[in-house]
Amino acid sequence: SIRKWWVALPTNRRQLMREWVWQRRWHLAAGAGVAMVIVVLLLLTHLEESPVTGRTRLLVFSRENYMELAALTSEAYMEEFAELLVPVTDPRHQVVERVVQHLAQRNKDIPEVSHVTWSVHVVQRPDINAFVLPNGKVFMFTGMLDAVADVHQLTIVLGHEMAHALLGHSAEQASLSHVVDLLSLILLTAIWAVCPRDSLALLGQWVQEKLSQLIFVRPYSRKLEAEADQVGLELAAKACADVRAGPVFWQQMEIRDQLKGEPTLPEWLSTHPSHRNRFTQLDRLIPQV
Repeated sequence: SIRKWWVALPTNRRQLMREWVWQRRWHLAAGAGVAMVIVVLLLLTHLEESPVTGRTRLLVFSRENYMELAALTSEAYMEEFAELLVPVTDPRHQVVERVVQHLAQRNKDIPEVSHVTWSVHVVQRPDINAFVLPNGKVFMFTGMLDAVADVHQLTIVLGHEMAHALLGHSAEQASLSHVVDLLSLILLTAIWAVCPRDSLALLGQWVQEKLSQLIFVRPYSRKLEAEADQVGLELAAKACADVRAGPVFWQQMEIRDQLKGEPTLPEWLSTHPSHRNRFTQLDRLIPQV
């Protein structure tokens, strides 16, 4: 709309506006500078220290905000999986329940663990997946239970997912998305204003979205996954699991993918580290944990 309005202006009006902008260039530059300082100060006031690791990170959401969101999300998942939940009397549910409570008990010195009520839901689906919401709702798929070889691997998998929750990774990723969206909005405005045709503007927008994913979102997601691997291994070690089972699990996953002939994305295109890199990192961390 800005571009079309500009093109529709008479030549003399456009010249007058260019002169007006040039005459007030220092005022406009000062205004832009003040706006940037305000944004930077706003971001600096939302820097927090991550639990356990002490890493400084940006959080634009309060804990209360994302706990409310987690409650809504858990309700949606409970409705989605209502017909697929394994009964609490099922041995598979009981073993996951015992492991989760054992992890929570042995890591109760961490406030983010002891202040949460952990509850388990086992979903009858073949997906090799598990996740934990910030409010302590644990969702374990039966496909993951089939993939782990023993209780030690299960403990490390659950430790990894609980680490995501206690570190507040979901709120951290949402905060990054907000910042990236703000920067993207400024860039997109410039693209649509400058490009002479809508088709070029759409192409520029598509390129911008892909670049923001490759440069910001996916590398940051891999960083958080690696952090959850480390903290999850520490949680499992405190629960007396055999931490050597961690790298073995990711070796198994790599071999499984190879035997099934499943295509593997290059790591730089993925939101998760490769199985091989996760094995290498966990193997390196074993003496420390």
